[in-house]
Amino acid sequence: MYFLFFIYIGVQILQILIYLIKLTTTNHGNDCTKASAQSCGECIQVGEKCGWCTFEGESKSTRCDEVEALIKKGCPNGTIENPRGSVTVNQNKPVTNRKKDVAQTADQITQIQPQKLTLNLRAGEPQKFSLTFKRAEDYPIDLYYLMDLSFSMKDDLENVKNLGTDLMKEMQTITSDFRIGFGSFVEKTVMPYISTTPAKLLNPCTADQNCTSPFSYKNVLKLTKNGAEFNKLVSKQQISGNLDSPEGGFDAIMQVAVCGEQIGWRNVTRLLVFSTDAGFHFAGDGKLGGIVLPNDGKCHLKDNMYTMSHYYDYPSIAHLVQKLSDNNIQTIFAVTEEFQSVYKELKNLIPKSAVGTLSSNSSNVIKLIIDAYNSLSSEVILENSKLPEGVSISYVSHCKNGVSETGDNGRKCSNISIGDEVSFDVAITAKGCPSHGKSETIKIKPLGFNEEVVIVLNFICECECHDNGVANSDKCHFGNGTFECGACRCNEGRIGRVCECSKDDVRTEDLDANCRMDNGTDICSNNGDCICGTCECKKRDNPEERYEGKFCECDNFNCDRSNNKLCGGHGQCVCRVCVCDTNYTGSACDCSLDTQSCVASNGQICNGRGTCECGVCKCTDQKFQGPTCEICPTCPGVCTEHKACVQCRAFQTGEFKDTCQEKCSYFNLAIVDKKEDLPQPNSQPYLTHCKERDANDCWFFFTYSTGNDTVQVYVVKDPECPAGPDIIPIVAGLVAGIVLIGLALLLIWKLLMIIHDRREFAKFEKEKMNAKWDAGENPIYKSAVTTVVNPKYEGK
Repeated sequence: MYFLFFIYIGVQILQILIYLIKLTTTNHGNDCTKASAQSCGECIQVGEKCGWCTFEGESKSTRCDEVEALIKKGCPNGTIENPRGSVTVNQNKPVTNRKKDVAQTADQITQIQPQKLTLNLRAGEPQKFSLTFKRAEDYPIDLYYLMDLSFSMKDDLENVKNLGTDLMKEMQTITSDFRIGFGSFVEKTVMPYISTTPAKLLNPCTADQNCTSPFSYKNVLKLTKNGAEFNKLVSKQQISGNLDSPEGGFDAIMQVAVCGEQIGWRNVTRLLVFSTDAGFHFAGDGKLGGIVLPNDGKCHLKDNMYTMSHYYDYPSIAHLVQKLSDNNIQTIFAVTEEFQSVYKELKNLIPKSAVGTLSSNSSNVIKLIIDAYNSLSSEVILENSKLPEGVSISYVSHCKNGVSETGDNGRKCSNISIGDEVSFDVAITAKGCPSHGKSETIKIKPLGFNEEVVIVLNFICECECHDNGVANSDKCHFGNGTFECGACRCNEGRIGRVCECSKDDVRTEDLDANCRMDNGTDICSNNGDCICGTCECKKRDNPEERYEGKFCECDNFNCDRSNNKLCGGHGQCVCRVCVCDTNYTGSACDCSLDTQSCVASNGQICNGRGTCECGVCKCTDQKFQGPTCEICPTCPGVCTEHKACVQCRAFQTGEFKDTCQEKCSYFNLAIVDKKEDLPQPNSQPYLTHCKERDANDCWFFFTYSTGNDTVQVYVVKDPECPAGPDIIPIVAGLVAGIVLIGLALLLIWKLLMIIHDRREFAKFEKEKMNAKWDAGENPIYKSAVTTVVNPKYEGK
């Protein structure tokens, strides 16, 4: 019973939730209708589902809606403006399947496809396309080695002097087109970074060391294929010195990144190896030397020397990231173990960078460069240029072994080998009409590569019917507007559905005030448009549903519901209040005044133990429950209730045998011979069959029935008493059981004793066999015989 009760409660809660959802949807509508768009262009910018009905005769407020809703309203399909976006591929060269023995320049190699697209973007509608990337074999590489030449790097310089030819030889296994360059840095040439005394400017080291004058950055060797020349020029370099521990490496990185012509960068893979055994200065540190101007990010090399280190501050990390990315430079930080943690944090801020551990004398620099290059080139990360306001982009990567990622991880794929092909799904979405409808161009490129994808964005801000508009049309109140897309777009200073009102005649605020109920803030209760001071109510998708009232404050669909029916299906919804049919009442007309459903089986209303409210019994006696208050789980049954009286009347026994006449004369008694003679079910109304036990454990049978204001009881004449037990078999069985149990116990004891004796005898025999008798002399034995020799005895 309780289980059914909980199911009933659950169903009621579910119906309430469904009603609330529908009520919310009904009150607020969809985004298209809420926008109250006044033109087709405004409508299509609300969302991708919105369409505009150009059919004449409709009010502006009902023209903009979801396409399916417009069709249901009766707008012909051919008169619905619903422009869609598109993707056009303008350049689509396939990725190159290059072999190492085939001569090709970098410009002839294609690693990303397609190369140029044009997107027509409708507000809210994502335009999707796929990009394919394939890592080409034997791709050209430019490597620039930027080295710290402060005094602590003296032993490192010796090992780098032969780097050119050795690195050339190793890189031949990766590419046949390899160039190498060299640059060095120390620090800004102002106090307190260096000593500015004349002697220290000439030789910043101690007197017994021959060092070159301090400098900020020097481009020693432009990128070249001549490894011998690299060795020659690097061999001529001398160590310099400075005062503080951090170095001015950021100044040098900035100049290497932006001075492309002086460095000799080509449009190929660009690697910058930054070698140092110290930390770095960054933006703001220049104030120590009185330098406050931010770094301008421009090239300032004169005779291959950075000439503005005393004028511009160090660049910030973000500034470096931007310039390295703009120039497709991948950075390899070759630093000593001591500064690994610092440069690993820096690596996390600079995309497409790596950190390698440099030995104390740079002897492992070639292996470090090869390992870092393999790590960088095995990962592709897509980056897009700045997006116009209101435009968003998302990526989904499809990498090796079927691995797909979304979000930030959707921009990249790792563990890419030469010849591997991966793809990215790109989706671009516009909100509204960015850039006032002007075309915009964005670029997507893989970080560290010179190739890019150019994407032209065109924004759909107007419908096609906009071009066919008739300016100063007579349909717009004597030419006060342009008739386009089936409605009037009013000229400046005119308002109204057909531009019939002038803002000069009356202020817009005054017109709107006439459309606000009780000086509220909602115009036409948000259910209509204020047309020249009068509310014009919106139409609903369902033609049977409508807004009404001076301020569109009434409707015939927002009344209370019962059983998911408006007004319970027993009334009419008038201005959000249910007007109930006859015999029904309540806020949802769900209260029936008919009491027929409350009649109990005995013909009484709620069994005489409750009141009938809304067609449902409310039991006043807490012991009773059920739809008609007839169920009483804690009450004794009919049989138990009348057992004592039936006993005293039929058998003169029981607890009422002495007061039977007084307490048990309320029913008519009839005696029958057998149980079969009792009235059968359904032969009399309200008949109950009973079987009860008396004090002698005998069963007696009777029926109890009510009808026509009389109670009739039929009783079987003879009770059924159980026969007594047979004593002899019980005693015999008990004695036999005792004897058998005793014999069984004796047999078990005898068996256990036999087993025990046999084990003991076997143990004795085993010990007897293992016994060994030793005939040796007892070491502690002493003879009882003592022999004494007479010293005077001479043997005679």
